[in-house]
Amino acid sequence: MMMNVPLTVGAMMERAEQFFPEKQVISRTSGGVSSFTYIEIGKRTRRLASALAELGVERGDRVATLAWNHHRHLEVYFAAPGMGAVLHTINIRLSPEHIIYIINNAEDKVLLVDEDVWPLVEKVKNQLKTVEAFIVMTDSEELPESDISPLYSYEDLLEKGDERFAFIKDLDENEPAGMCYTSATTGNPKGVVYSHRGIVLHSFALGLADTAGLSEADRCMPVVPMFHANAWGLPFAATMLGTTQVLPGPQFTPKLLADFIEKEKVTITAGVPTIWLGLLNELESGDYDTTSLRAVLCGGSAAPSGMIRAYETKYNVPFLHAYGMTETSPLVTVSKLKSYQDDLGEEEKLDVRSKQGLLVPGLEMKVVGERGEVEWNGEDMGELMLRGPWIANEYYRDDRTEEAFRDGWLHTGDVVTVDKEGIIKIIDRTKDMIKSGGEWISSVDIENALMAHDAVFEASVVAVAHPEWQERPVACVVLKDEYKDEVGKEDLMDFLKPQFAKWWLPDDIVFLNEIPKTSVGKFLKRALRAQLKDHLVIK
Repeated sequence: MMMNVPLTVGAMMERAEQFFPEKQVISRTSGGVSSFTYIEIGKRTRRLASALAELGVERGDRVATLAWNHHRHLEVYFAAPGMGAVLHTINIRLSPEHIIYIINNAEDKVLLVDEDVWPLVEKVKNQLKTVEAFIVMTDSEELPESDISPLYSYEDLLEKGDERFAFIKDLDENEPAGMCYTSATTGNPKGVVYSHRGIVLHSFALGLADTAGLSEADRCMPVVPMFHANAWGLPFAATMLGTTQVLPGPQFTPKLLADFIEKEKVTITAGVPTIWLGLLNELESGDYDTTSLRAVLCGGSAAPSGMIRAYETKYNVPFLHAYGMTETSPLVTVSKLKSYQDDLGEEEKLDVRSKQGLLVPGLEMKVVGERGEVEWNGEDMGELMLRGPWIANEYYRDDRTEEAFRDGWLHTGDVVTVDKEGIIKIIDRTKDMIKSGGEWISSVDIENALMAHDAVFEASVVAVAHPEWQERPVACVVLKDEYKDEVGKEDLMDFLKPQFAKWWLPDDIVFLNEIPKTSVGKFLKRALRAQLKDHLVIK
């Protein structure tokens, strides 16, 4: 038998302090770029945990963030779980209505907010039921003018905190350490809770040579937001392994990313395809040194094969196609060639790398079609089901748990094929969600909103391919006869704008005489997508 020693998030920061005290976290905020050693980050993290305790945060309380990728956010990543509380990262890009729901559903006790996001909090403050303290993360010595109380400065709290604050030791590794919310097909976002054990094991998985291969020698730049599935777990893993972290901060541009890669000699970076399309355009228009890069980790939606080819042939940068979900912490698969596949032709290699790849060690999968588990022949399709130590087993306080988690498996809703090598390729989704720039958009929510307009008889929203965002929503609308000469696209867009975040709004509204339907009266979205593909041009 082995020692029963719990796996905890606090121990990951302790390891960085002990073994990598001089390694750095390079952080860009609105005030510029700063550098901190892990020993400094550790002391600041402990000061924060001490301050949160003084504010009344107790074991199990939710500590929420509305913040970009920078050192302060990293400190909350470890301060909250380290003291036995739960880190709750909130997606800044969601609509105010969804953010209100998320904060109230999670029952967040403290909310830490970047200064540039503060106007959003001002809009929703009166509808937040459980938040007892607001903390502004800013480089400024002045807090924003506000009637919100109590309102604290992050740096002022750290000044008063205890840098010797001890992380809690009697934690059960199965206690919650973090939580995120994922967009739902219909209705409100769904909460996913991560355990200490799951986060630590997921971090080990990111360090495997056949996944991301993250190590102490790397200089890691997570471009994927720290509010999106914990930046794919990279801040946790990088801290545990002593990796140099390069955090690009708010409102970055492709040029800023290119400059960071060159100046900070970034070795591995991660983000959705939209990011890498923008960076590719910047690299082709400028003169940047990217020779330090050993890998670009890409997920969120399918990466165009032409983009993969450009990175690997023109810039000699290995492109790692990956797949995961908020429910899976998120790493599930990584597409890397097996050793004997080096003998394949270039196009065959590209075909393999364009797929979602092999299941990460530690997880189990099965693919189930209408007649049971499918054959691994690269042709038969079925829904991907997963289980493992960093896979969620329920949604937080949500009846939709019964639909997604059955018989000990997560039903992903993704339709895939598996070839004889065990390589997964995503074909389609069982739900008609739209993934734009790595973020989910609910077609049904937009449809319901449109059909609430007096002039609309029917509405169906489908995904259309987009050169930059991969997918964008397009609405197909049938107007009532009496409104056909009175209502146009602008009227319906104006009707939608107050209800959704800007990036949720359809790129176009197409008026039809009727919407094709299945034999049971459901909208036939497959036919709509084919119809729009033939004639619609997205500008």
